[in-house]
Order: sequence, then structure tokens, then C-alpha cells
Amino acid sequence: MSQEQKHYNALIIDDHPLISEAYKSAFLFYERQHKTISFDIKVCHDCDSAIEQIYKFSNNQISLDIVFLDISLPPSKDRKILSGEDLGLKINELIPEAKIIISTTFNDNYRIHSIFKNINPDGFLIKNDVAPKELVLAIDHVINDPPYYSKTVMKLLRRQVSSDMLLDLTDRKILYELSIGTKMRDMSDIVCLSIPGIQKRKRHLKQIFGIESPDDKELVLIAREKGFI
Repeated sequence: MSQEQKHYNALIIDDHPLISEAYKSAFLFYERQHKTISFDIKVCHDCDSAIEQIYKFSNNQISLDIVFLDISLPPSKDRKILSGEDLGLKINELIPEAKIIISTTFNDNYRIHSIFKNINPDGFLIKNDVAPKELVLAIDHVINDPPYYSKTVMKLLRRQVSSDMLLDLTDRKILYELSIGTKMRDMSDIVCLSIPGIQKRKRHLKQIFGIESPDDKELVLIAREKGFI
């Protein structure tokens, strides 16, 4: 008796063509090893094409089964999507059944815990950990028995971090606007907070990162080192 065929729609979002090609090769290898499984693979290299593809799946009520999502993506042209993390939030909102595998070069525990809290991915890979075999293993686990975490993620998860260290979307927007030199009066409209509200957020962020300097440059520097911008 023949086994039932299973078809999955997959989306790869990464701005490095060689890496996205590696993910695609892993899907195709998995297909060859599992004759009853096939993938329809879409690839996006930036936030703008990715959000367009996500809306296409959602608006046309097409199932999106598995996503490889890079966190370190340049912002969209309208700056409504600042990174892959914002894309993950949008996928969770519009297509909650989709299984997301986060892939990132960040290995800082603050950043990892923030991504877990905000997106709660079904897989989490640090790119420096990943070999071709592990990509195939991640696909298998996420399809059949999620979650799947690479070794560095597992180590970081063992180090519990205070929830005070986790930044929300408004915090990240403020940090991003500071990093590109946005004036305070303009930032107020962008992040929908009063100037005193933004100043209060900045003071809290400096407390989080242990910064005593009144200058924002050190805040931006450390936030960038931690992978928040």
C-alpha cells in the first residue's frame, strides 16, 4: 500500500544568496530522502519582497508550512519592517500555523531571549553552528516533532536572563531611529510617543545596558553590539 503524499509550502527569507541556496538545497535533499514529501519553495532576499510574499499567502489563504527566517535584514523601504524579527511577528499574526525557523549570527543571550519572547519560533539556529546535515535535521524536527535548537541556542537557554532585559518593539524602534540620527521631534511621530515618553524609555534602556553617560552614542553602540539594531 503506497503512502500518502505530503506537500509543504516553504519560504526562505535571507539577504545572502549563498545561505538561502543552502536552505533550498537542504529542502531538496530532504525530498530525495523522503519520497512521499515535496516542497514548493519561495525565496526572498529583503524585507519588502518578504512582506509582499507573506501577504500573498495570507490574502489568498494559501498554507505556509515552514519558514527559514534571517533576523539580520535591512529595514523595508517604508521602515515599517525594521528586521527579520518584525517579519516573524507579522507571520505569527497573519499565518499563525506557519512553523518558523529563526536563523541568525547573533549569539548574545539578551537577543536570543528577546526573539524567543517575541516570536516563539519552532526552530532556532545560530549560523556559525550550522552544517548542511543540521539544516536537514532542523527541517525534519520542525515538520515532525518541533522545536529544534542548535547547540549554541541550547547553551544560551540554560542561562536565564531577567525579563527586564527584553526589549519590546517600541524600544527597538527608538534604538533604530537613534542609530540613523533621527531628531527627537521627528521620532515622536514615528514611534507614537511624546518626547518625555521617549526620554523615559531612553533612561530605562540605559539602565538595562548599564550606561551612565548622558550621550546616546554609547547606548547605540552597545545596542548594536547586542544585536538589537
